[in-house]
Order: sequence, then structure tokens, then C-alpha cells
Amino acid sequence: MRRVATAVVLIGVLGLAGCSQPAASYDGGDAARDVGIQLFQWNWESIGRECTDTLGPAGIAWVLTSPPQEHITGSAWWTAYQPVSYKIESRLGSREQFADMVSTCHEAGVKVIADAVINHMTGQDSDGVGWAGTPFGHYDYPGLYDEDDFHHCGLSESDDITDYSSTGNVQTCELVNLADLATEKPDVRKTIAAYLNDLRSLGVDGFRIDAAKHMPASDVAAIVELIDGDPYIVNEVIRSDGEPIQPEDYLETGDVFEFGLAYQLVTWLKTGSLDSIGNVGSYGFAPSQQARTFVDNHDTERNRQTLSYRDGPRYLLAEYLLLASDYGSPVLYSGFSFTINNNSLPVEASGAVSDVSCASPAEAYADGLWLCQHRWPGVLGMVGWRSAVDGAPVTDEWSEGDAYAFGRGEAGFIVLNASDEPLTRTFESSLPAGTYDDVIAGGRVEVAADGSFEATVPALGAVAIHVQ
Repeated sequence: MRRVATAVVLIGVLGLAGCSQPAASYDGGDAARDVGIQLFQWNWESIGRECTDTLGPAGIAWVLTSPPQEHITGSAWWTAYQPVSYKIESRLGSREQFADMVSTCHEAGVKVIADAVINHMTGQDSDGVGWAGTPFGHYDYPGLYDEDDFHHCGLSESDDITDYSSTGNVQTCELVNLADLATEKPDVRKTIAAYLNDLRSLGVDGFRIDAAKHMPASDVAAIVELIDGDPYIVNEVIRSDGEPIQPEDYLETGDVFEFGLAYQLVTWLKTGSLDSIGNVGSYGFAPSQQARTFVDNHDTERNRQTLSYRDGPRYLLAEYLLLASDYGSPVLYSGFSFTINNNSLPVEASGAVSDVSCASPAEAYADGLWLCQHRWPGVLGMVGWRSAVDGAPVTDEWSEGDAYAFGRGEAGFIVLNASDEPLTRTFESSLPAGTYDDVIAGGRVEVAADGSFEATVPALGAVAIHVQ
């Protein structure tokens, strides 16, 4: 299978329209067509509507769904990450609803990436029954796996991971008691691949490999080789200094999420050193063409390792900076509000996840509100900005105090102000003369013949203009 060396696509929706069959090989395409979004725990019907109403028109390339397979019962969001069977039946919807969602998104020009939980099954010691009625035991999944298909590492009393400095411990012991599949076994690989190929038959274009770090890169590669066609692959490999397993180990299989940048954004936004992103190449991150960048995801917003919706304007500044940068390819995120000890989802009386109705942006949220962060001011405008600059180099950099400004050739310019005071000054750009719309806050910007323009940037705000 040919390795994907360039991130999946954005904008240029006409080139994606009508794609209702499993995806053909990705060839990289337009360098700007690269923005994806994770709609965390959105049900299938809500994703389909969002593809039609918002994502497609905005030029979002692909949507990452939550795991579609049958899972254990319970009210917590993480039940979706404990597979019981590979039936496409979960509290997010039925198999038919999933297939309809994929078709609807394709019609809107949006590809569909599914979250693939293939490292493990459940973490429940006692026997149980899954969401779709399938009985299971901790190491017994009728028709799929029995005791011999799982690791029992023997490296700790509980068989749980206890030492992240040991590759064997991380990749053969259990992640918080989750039954760890022996992915080195051919039959296990074939069973996993059959599930992923079933999703391919429904039109899924690619996969996020959940907990890829907990499987040898060679096992992941062997499973991917068994998938029909040439799906897009992005691996979840959390970067951590001093550990033996790093994202670079998985680049031969696909792209990787660059957690390192998400962690750095916390420091840069809190210290006002936004210009540090101009030196991102010195941080030892994954190659730009294979780095999926993000401000937060469903895990990091809960363990407080990254910025999140709770950070309000600083969160938005991080999104703007990520979308404007020439490093990596961004993945936006949309989830729901919660308190730190509340793992419950917004659900109906039946336990099915409720339809999404976006809450209005606020300084504080009650638990269980759909936040729709991608609709917050300026985010979709910056998706269009990124398309307009179309891979142009960073130019005309300027920084002072907590403010940072730069252009992307003759195509666009952005000013970000992380201070608590407004910023007014004249900026030098390479833009042609003309009147431009600010895609973040609205309003007009007049650019003179020499490329200069005056702007007032709000505290903890930004101004962004582009030629289109």
C-alpha cells in the first residue's frame, strides 16, 4: 500500500463532490485543502446535517467520527472506546444511519474518517451485554476473539501498563485494564481488518488509529496492508520526552497527531510568545507534511494538558494561529461542556446520544451543552483564509510584546494580539492595494499601494485579511 505522505484535503469542494464509494488513493492535492474536524460524540444524523449545512460550504475536508462499533453500556463518553463487537450499532446510531451520514457528507464534499479502536476490547472484568445486545466476557467475544487472542504481559501484578519507559510494557500490558489484543497474530489482524473493510464498504475514507502507541508500528502497518483500497490513516501516538515510542515510528503507515505542538500552544498563548511558532521546525516535531496539528481533542481537554473551550479568547487565538501557520495540517474540534468529574454525555431517555443543538458562546457553560467551537467567531473565516493563501510562504513577520503578525506571500496577512490591551499600528505587508474584509471580526481594512495598512486589533483578538 502506498503511504500517504501529504495531509488529507480541504476546500476545492468541487473536486470531492459526489464521492459515494470507498476513497481512491490520496495524492496530496492542493496544499491548502487540508483542514479536518473531530465532531466528538456527535450522532450520525447530526454529523450528516453539519456536513450539509456548515462543513461542506466552509470547505472542511473531512470529519472524524467517534468509534462506530458496538460498545459497553453506561453513561460515560469513554464507553465508546470499549468495543464489545464490530457491529455498526452504537448509541450514536444504527448501521443504516451511519451509511446515510457517510453518503450525505460525501454529497456535501466532505470525506469521513472513522475512529478505529483496534488495540483492545473492554476493560470490564465481569461478563456483560453490549449496546446492541451482544454478550461478552473480558477475554471472550463470541465470533471474534477468545482468551488466546489477548496479551497477558505478566510484567505487573494487574497486567496493566506500569512503565512507559519500557516498550514491551506499553505494547503488551493492558491500558487501564482494557483487554489488549495480540495484534501480532495473523488471525487477530484479519478480524480487525474485516471490521475496517466493513466500514470501507459503507464509504468510510480513512481511519484514526486509536492508541496506536500501544501497538508495535509493524503490527499497525500489517493491519493497514489488509484494508481495501488506499484509505487515509492518521495515528494517535502521544509524544512524551524520554519515552522509547515516538510518533516518528509510525510515519511509514500514515500521518500522526502532533501532540507536542498542542502542548507548546499552551505556553505560547499564556506567555504571549506567539512568534515562537515561526521557529516550530526547531522543536523536533513530526515532518510538516505528515503532522496533524490541533489545539485540543477529547482527551486533552479533560486532562487539562492543552487549551480548551474554557480558555475562551485564548483558545480562539490558538485556533487562528494554527490555521494561519505553514506547519502541519489542522484538525478542529467540537465537543460538549462538562465539569472535571462529569463523564456523562448529553443523552435521551433511551441512552442514545441526543441530536446536536449548538449552544451560544458564553463565559461559562452548564454541563452537557453542545459547544460547536468550529462555529465560534472567526474559525471558519480562517479556514477560508488558509485556502486563500494556498501554501504561500511566511513573509513580513513582525512581533512586539504579546503581539505577532505575518503574511503568507501576497495572499494574506494576520495580526494576533495576546495582550489585555488593544493594539493600533501600521503594518507592512506584501498584499496588493485594495479594500479587504476582516474574516475574524468583520469590518474593512484599507491596504495602500506599498502594502501598508493601519489596524486596531482588540485585546485577545486578531485581524485577518486575504486576497479572495
